[in-house]
Amino acid sequence: MRLNGVDDRIERHQFPTTSEELIAAHGNATVELADGSERIGDVLERFGDQTFDAPEEVFDTLRAGVCHRGVGRRFYSDRDPTTDGENGPQPVSF
Repeated sequence: MRLNGVDDRIERHQFPTTSEELIAAHGNATVELADGSERIGDVLERFGDQTFDAPEEVFDTLRAGVCHRGVGRRFYSDRDPTTDGENGPQPVSF
């Protein structure tokens, strides 16, 4: 996720602040995702009413709340164990 200058705007915002105030001031700004972009207002609305004491709290919320287009391949994991009937990698002892 790239903040596209939104981080500067949020850092200059007066804190503490609420999600409602952030949406009113910066809600139409967008963040760039792995597959598209998303409005900050849409991300913050997913979490309901919150109060933020510092910009870092907003950034953490944005990172946690972006839609599936921001996380790469959906449902992919190279850590999943093999299922019954599959031949997976053999364990290695170090």
